[in-house]
Amino acid sequence: MRDAIYAFPDPANEPVKTYLKGSPEREALEKELKRQSSIEIEIPLIIGGKEIRTGNTGKVVMPHDHHHVLATYHKAGPAEVRMAIDAAMAAHKQWSETDWTVRAAILLKVAELISTKYRALMNAATMLGQSKNFYQAEIDSTCELIDFLRYNAHFASEIYGFQPKSAKGQINTVEYRALEGFVFALTPFNFTSIASNLNMSPVLMGNVTVWKPSTTAILSNYYLMQIYKEAGLPDGVVNFIPGQGSVIGKEIFASKHLAGVHFTGSSATFNTLWRQVGENIDNYVNYPRLVGETGGKDFIFVTPTAVAEDVATAAFCGSFEFQGQKCSAASRMYVPKSLWPKILEGMKAFAAEVKMGDVCDPDNFINAVIDEVSFDNIARNIEFAKNAPDAEIVIGGGCDKSKGYFVEPTVIVTTNPHFKTMEEEIFGPVLTVYVYEDKDMDAAVELCDTTSPYGLTGAVFGQDRLMVQGVADRLRYAAGNFYVNDKPTGAVVGMQPFGGSRKSGTNDKAGGEFNLIRWVIPRAIKETLVPARGYKYPYMK
Repeated sequence: MRDAIYAFPDPANEPVKTYLKGSPEREALEKELKRQSSIEIEIPLIIGGKEIRTGNTGKVVMPHDHHHVLATYHKAGPAEVRMAIDAAMAAHKQWSETDWTVRAAILLKVAELISTKYRALMNAATMLGQSKNFYQAEIDSTCELIDFLRYNAHFASEIYGFQPKSAKGQINTVEYRALEGFVFALTPFNFTSIASNLNMSPVLMGNVTVWKPSTTAILSNYYLMQIYKEAGLPDGVVNFIPGQGSVIGKEIFASKHLAGVHFTGSSATFNTLWRQVGENIDNYVNYPRLVGETGGKDFIFVTPTAVAEDVATAAFCGSFEFQGQKCSAASRMYVPKSLWPKILEGMKAFAAEVKMGDVCDPDNFINAVIDEVSFDNIARNIEFAKNAPDAEIVIGGGCDKSKGYFVEPTVIVTTNPHFKTMEEEIFGPVLTVYVYEDKDMDAAVELCDTTSPYGLTGAVFGQDRLMVQGVADRLRYAAGNFYVNDKPTGAVVGMQPFGGSRKSGTNDKAGGEFNLIRWVIPRAIKETLVPARGYKYPYMK
């Protein structure tokens, strides 16, 4: 490839398999679910390609059956974090100087391995460890993960291919160097694909990472590390260190070699990371790149011209798929009084039909929330609404953690547009609705724009396209991903690059060139073919 100028073509998105009864993918997945459910594995740290066992351990359990242990994992201490940094820095020179097409080829092999050999393994690990149903696992831990890898190779082609003009007598080029140091990848529980991408985006561009996976997604993330190794990723390029955030962070932010942070999680945590970087800014070789996708209070705004049935479907699915634990999940809705009865009727019909339970039962649309901390927070918010004079629970409200962390899809109606659950992020299957008088739509739009500090996703519904456009224009900064007559979830790599601003992050758009460009430092190079001699300007001669 050294004598080739190669660009990876714009790929097609990975097809989503249906898992119909009797299909090969259904049989393979059910077999793998049984296998993983019947074993308990040990998960070490992986530093410089070596397995490290610290003896300080924790348990990986099924959220939908928290008495069932899937794995025991080892936790990193300060010494192991420093080892991971050293291993990353030792790998930096060779990896950053490796031809980018070779780096891309390794990542494309990861995609192909997951698409074929390890599809069932990755889906089963995500289902059991993160309580996702068949479909939610398929679109995440295989399809979106694969799409990130394939599309990023294409986007990298475009970045590396951008070169400046050269004038007569000179050659101008831009070299896209990896960051000088390591990237700290701090990844969430809710998307296996994001956990992969937070490492692989910087890695594709020649960087090395130190990876702290979410404690509640360690199983699927550990299998990812094994697949990276099989695909040919050199030791030390990615270093896997589960453990306590405060312990790991103290060592990470003290290192002068910190070059970037790639993060998905809460706004509060990202604020803490940003402060830690600021406190240590004089110590760093370079100013670290801070890329974060954080909280959201995502909305659906319904105009009086909307179709009630469309809104009911979008609100139910957009709020309650994966138990409302998507960054993009709808959690507040503004509805005109004229349409609310019919929308509520449609949502009640779905709630009466939907089933909740174990991920291994394909009839269960709703599964468990991720852990007890999350369950207790959601339950407190529901209890608050039950006792509030200005709110009413019209759907759901039930919570039970005796076996698994189960919360019913819950709809709260409030007469107070600044009610607690209209403003604060919950990250669970709770949708709060404010019903406005049809004539007061303009005031309701203003409320939608100013109530939340976040700006991640939002949707507007209506048949009057000019009215819809007017609302969209007024909500221009309220969402980084905006939807017209659709639920505010389900962004697809290569089609809707994802991210928000305000308190929802830096809006560096995973799934597009915007994110990849953050992981390089360009160097402009000018070569003069025949150097000038003498100092005089032409008119001085």
